[in-house]
Amino acid sequence: MPLKVITSEDLEIFKSELIAEIKSLLDGFQKAGTTQKWMKTKDVLALLKISHGTLQHLRITGQIPFSKIGGVIYYDAEEINQLIARNMIY
Repeated sequence: MPLKVITSEDLEIFKSELIAEIKSLLDGFQKAGTTQKWMKTKDVLALLKISHGTLQHLRITGQIPFSKIGGVIYYDAEEINQLIARNMIY
């Protein structure tokens, strides 16, 4: 099997393309993803592709603010967008 050498220039190109793709995905998410003001737990789980335990951890640690009415937890869609933006890695 032949070896393929990856240069630092190759990695820089890959990094630039990856960042552009992530920005594109986030722009699409912000435009089409959440038009509603409040989201329920199932919506947030599907959007972020995380488990119930992870979402609970985010609530407990104060990373995601929420409102609870009866037994239903609501999340502000803008806060979810901000969480994604805060955790973006460049």
